Amino acid sequence: MILSTDTTHLILLGLFIAMAFIQGWYWLWYYRRAAYAQPEKVKTTGKLPPLSVIICARNEAENIAKFLPAVLEQDYPSYEVVVVNDCSEDNTDDLLGEMMARYPHLRVSMIQKDPGFTHTKKLAMLIGIKAAKNELLAFTDADCRPASPNWLREVASAAKAKSDIIIGYGGYIAEEGLLNRYIRYETMFIAMQYFGMAMAGKPYMGVGRNLAYRRSFFFDRGGFGPHNHIMSGDDDLFVNRNATSENCSLMLSHDSFTLSAAQKNPGAWIKQKRRHFSTATYYKKDDKLRLFMEPFSRVTYYGLLITLLVMLASWPVVLFIAVVRLVMRAVILRKAGSTFNEPQLWYISLFFDILAPFVTAFLYLTTIRKGKGRETWK
Repeated sequence: MILSTDTTHLILLGLFIAMAFIQGWYWLWYYRRAAYAQPEKVKTTGKLPPLSVIICARNEAENIAKFLPAVLEQDYPSYEVVVVNDCSEDNTDDLLGEMMARYPHLRVSMIQKDPGFTHTKKLAMLIGIKAAKNELLAFTDADCRPASPNWLREVASAAKAKSDIIIGYGGYIAEEGLLNRYIRYETMFIAMQYFGMAMAGKPYMGVGRNLAYRRSFFFDRGGFGPHNHIMSGDDDLFVNRNATSENCSLMLSHDSFTLSAAQKNPGAWIKQKRRHFSTATYYKKDDKLRLFMEPFSRVTYYGLLITLLVMLASWPVVLFIAVVRLVMRAVILRKAGSTFNEPQLWYISLFFDILAPFVTAFLYLTTIRKGKGRETWK
């Protein structure tokens, strides 16, 4: 028999089909949009608006020496780079002084360390925004570099008349090792989520490694607003609170990407992820529900798949659904690898597809249980 007549088997099969349907909805309605997105061509004619790039740095001398020149040497007619040196105790100050002599469009703001006063990264961001001379602001991190000298041209092209927020992709530099592959896969998958949902009219986040918005929009919306006291969230919470389907543009060409150095130590990566997860509870309720249902349905799907196959309950139907999902997912993910310039990741994605929701759940739950703890700037 193709279908079991046992009541328990039928209930489990019904739940399995429901979870498979939810998975199919996410992959076809959201992720496929990002995977098959066609980047808009950069405008090569007309006057380009002046830009300000803002970077906050704390003890980032090594990364500044390595990555900042790629920001300072963009093929763009009129822009400045504002680096906020936030209480650095290494040789960041000396290094920036040397670079200012070579790059006249580099400007530096300094925050002096005060033992009696602690602050979040948002203060450094605010100082950089206030110091900026231009209306259009582009943001990246000290450990990032643009993937192309045309990065700022992509930002300007995306800054249409209606666009107050421009969301870009911040990937990671490919290196050897399973941790590097997992970080890059997870980063690409999360990008499929926030790009796909934005394309469906539900923008909910962006990443500070590659984000832009208008200076006047920032102040009109009250800056970082009710999230000003939170250590993280200068990027995703600002977008979550203010982005709409009408005021948000996306950058998806390879020239618009930025690349960061991925964590090489699992402990450092876990600390980084926990800091990111600390902002998730502040998302809008419908965004939290959408972000919860995908990993929940995926974990439940795999659990029911194993259970039904072990019980040999309606196994032809179960196996058919599993193969359809696997093929659908592989096709979309392979195209996403091309879109996000990560073509070598799709073949290991099945393993990561199973692993990721469990890792995410563990880190999220331990972050919530741990509470505030000793928060750090980065």
